[in-house]
Amino acid sequence: MSKPNRKRYRLSEVRQQFTDAVGGETVEFETDAGDVLTFPHPLFTDEEWDQKVDNAETAHDKAVAILGDEQYEKYKAAGHGDGDIALLMMAVQQDMQGQVKKRPTRS
Repeated sequence: MSKPNRKRYRLSEVRQQFTDAVGGETVEFETDAGDVLTFPHPLFTDEEWDQKVDNAETAHDKAVAILGDEQYEKYKAAGHGDGDIALLMMAVQQDMQGQVKKRPTRS
């Protein structure tokens, strides 16, 4: 039984609020060579992407799983190391925590 003053969350609205708070469902970054690369924001990944990243055992495998083969080649050609992707993911995580400080509004 619901409480009289309690409102419900609407999942579509919650998702939109988080999408807006973190700047979209895609993370975009620029290499030192000027290439703009993207990958799904960790809040909005699908099961296949999650499994590839989670199953990656080395920094190289994880970077390829995150970026995909084509983008990874551009990333490496720009002179970036596999460990830099881990730093980027940490930056995304910190940004996300800074942007999503409050609970979503209820309808």
